[in-house]
Formats: sequence, C-alpha cells, structure tokens
Amino acid sequence: MRKLHLFIIKSFLPPFIATFFIAIFVLFMQFLWKWVDELIGKGLEIDIILKFILYATARLVPLALPIAMLIASIMTFGKLAERNELSALKASGISLRRIMMPVFVVSVIISILSFNYSNYILPVANLKSGTLIYDIQKKKPAINIREGEFYNEIDGYSIKVSKKDFLSGMMYNVIIYDHNSEQSNDKVIISDSAQMRISNNEQYLELKLYNGSSYIEVYNKDRLKNFAHQRINFKENIIRFDLKKFGLKRSDENIYKNHYSMMNIKQLTSSIDSLERNIEKKEADYSKNYTEKFNFKLTFENDSSNKKSYTNRTNREIVDYTINKVRSLKSILKSNSDNLKYKKSIINRHKIELHRKFSLAFACIILFIIGSSLGSIIKKGGFGIPILVSIVFFILYHILNITGEKQVKEVGLDPLIGMWLANLVFTPISLILLYKATTDSSLLDFSYYKQKINNLFNIG
Repeated sequence: MRKLHLFIIKSFLPPFIATFFIAIFVLFMQFLWKWVDELIGKGLEIDIILKFILYATARLVPLALPIAMLIASIMTFGKLAERNELSALKASGISLRRIMMPVFVVSVIISILSFNYSNYILPVANLKSGTLIYDIQKKKPAINIREGEFYNEIDGYSIKVSKKDFLSGMMYNVIIYDHNSEQSNDKVIISDSAQMRISNNEQYLELKLYNGSSYIEVYNKDRLKNFAHQRINFKENIIRFDLKKFGLKRSDENIYKNHYSMMNIKQLTSSIDSLERNIEKKEADYSKNYTEKFNFKLTFENDSSNKKSYTNRTNREIVDYTINKVRSLKSILKSNSDNLKYKKSIINRHKIELHRKFSLAFACIILFIIGSSLGSIIKKGGFGIPILVSIVFFILYHILNITGEKQVKEVGLDPLIGMWLANLVFTPISLILLYKATTDSSLLDFSYYKQKINNLFNIG
C-alpha cells in the first residue's frame, strides 16, 4: 500500500508543479496587461523590472494553487483511468476514496501552506508590490522624443526634432524652447543635429547640440522689451538635465502598512475590532444628537396691539422654520448615513482580506475533490479535455468568487457569505461528483446519454 501511495503522489506532483507555473504565468500576463500603460516609456532599470515581476508573481500564488490543484488532479486521475489502472486497483478491492487519500493528504498540506503564505508572506508582497507600482506611476517618462512632435516632459523645455536615427541616437533639425526665465518663452535654440547621452558621472542627461544658434530676446531694466534680440552661433553646445528628475523615487513603505491588504490575521482582527467600536460610537452619537435636534421650540414676544397679525406672522415663521429645519436635518442625515456606509465598506474590505486567506486555502481541497472525481469519470489524461473542463469549472468558481466579493464591497452581502459563496456552491458539487465517481457513474459518458435519448424516442 505504501508503494501505491508513493506511485499516486509521484503521478500527481509533476503535473501539479507544471500547471502551477503555467497558472502563475497566465495570471501574471493578465496582471501585466492591466499595468502595461504604466510601464511603457518609463525607462525602468533592470533591477526595478525584476522586482516588479517578483512581487507581482508573489501576489498571485494563493490564486494559482487552486487552479493547479484542479488541473493536476483531473490530469492525474484521468490518466490513471485512461490506462485502466484505476479499474485494476478497484478490481483488487481498493476503493477510489482510498486511492485518492494520499493526494488528498497532499492537498490538505498545500491548503495549510497556502493559508500560512497568505497570512505571513502575501502581506509583505502586497506592500512591496503596491509601493513599487505607486512609485512607477509617479515616475517621469524616460526621454522618448518622437519625430515631428513637441516633447514637453522635461520641465522648462519643449523639444522638437524633424528626424531621429534610432541606431546612432542622432536627432536632426532640432528646435528647443526654453521656458525657464521670468518671461517664459524668450529663448529659442536651433541646431542642425543633436545627440543625447548620460554624463560620465551618471548624474546628468546631456543634450549635445551641433552647428546651431541661440536666439534670446533682450529686455531693459524695467523688463520692457527692446527692439533687438541677441543671437549666439555655436558649433557645439551642451544642455544638462539633472537625472534625479527622471529617476524612480522610492516611497517609505511604513506609509502603506495600515492598508488592509498588507495585514495578517492578527492585525486584521485588531483593526476590524477597532473600526467596529468606532462605528458603534458614531451611531450612538448620531442617534442622540438627532433626537435632541428634532425636539425644537419657538418663542416669540407677545404683540398685544395686533393679535391677528401676530398669529399669522408666527404661524408662517413656524412653518418656514420647520421646513428649513427638516431640510437641514435631512441633508445632515444623508451625509452621516453615507459616512457610516463608507465606514462599513472599509470594515467589509478588511473582512474580505481576512476571509480570503481561509477561502482560497480551502478551495485547494474542494477543487482537488472535484478534479480527481472528474478525472475518474472523464477517463482522459494529458492537456486536452482535462484542461478544457478545468477552465470551465474554474471560470464558474472565479465568477462566483468575484460576484460575492463585489456584493460585500457594496455592503449588499455579509462578508462571511460573500467570500465563501464559491466554496458553498462548489462543496455540494464536489460531494456529488465524488459519489458519482465512486459508483462508476456515466455522468460524462456522452454515448450513455445518446442511448438514453434514442430509447426515449423509441418509447414515444
């Protein structure tokens, strides 16, 4: 029996590892597609790009594990069934559940590892990735001057070139408008050609100009323009730009540590408790204040000389005052209601992260049961039908997961139900499929359904 267990595990691990990295790659491509506009034209250093890839893939591990578990289990048990190895084992008196047990234990271990990863490593990965993405968004684009277009990304300058040689880096028919003086656009530089390069000390970006002229408008002491302007011809001229303006400035990570996606279970629990006590206090204060504000009274001085006029005047003032007071209170109530709803949504986002750590870990077990049961029923291994079936099931799982999370964020569903919605739906499905697999059901045998339909029409 020990050899059988080792055989089953060895059959499972290679496809699991392969599909895990494939899932990571696919999810990363989806993630990269979302942020591609923020990365293009930034001139990022290779170490920044490698860090971006590392942190991004680290964030995707908890989601990739259930996918890999589903696909690998279908492939493994589908291959065993296709080769009639499952039938041989069943014929020798070993039940399907006992055959599945060693891989089930592996799935439990992976589920525990997934939870611990989400609790201890994922918050750090989210912190590193979120900070880096924010810094990349704020980074100025690298020099990317296009032919025939003004380039305005360098503070104080507008640059236009007619032609650019991408191999040599030479630019031709260059026009530069200098906006750094008090009069803004009073200096124009024209040159036949120019070339950009980094200075030897790597602190400056140098624009070296060849065969050109500088045109400077001259002003008197009162800053009034004179009739003439100054022209300076040059064979070579260099303009330097500080590279610090183009570099990536790293933010302090301590600023983002209080974000809910960057907390572990203990921190989330503490934060949720603090937020709930705060919202309870706010609700109590609102209730008390509004009760007092609705109990208002009006007092007017008695006008004995004209009692009728007094009565009409005071009644009208009371009505106007009441209407204005109600409108004011209605506006305040709406504002406070929106404020409370926002605070509840923040609490829900904390609970989303809390439940996600458990639900994705538990999904590894559920999807393993589904995958192994489907593999036994389909009796097909490899990357064909198993991949197709896996994609269908995971898309359904993912849609339910996203729907539940969205409803929780909109304060339309309890976080416990919303974040466990997919697992609640798929748990009975997994048990049904397991039962069908252990009883050798023809659930996905299409010839069986074809025969049933033929029999039905014959009876009719």
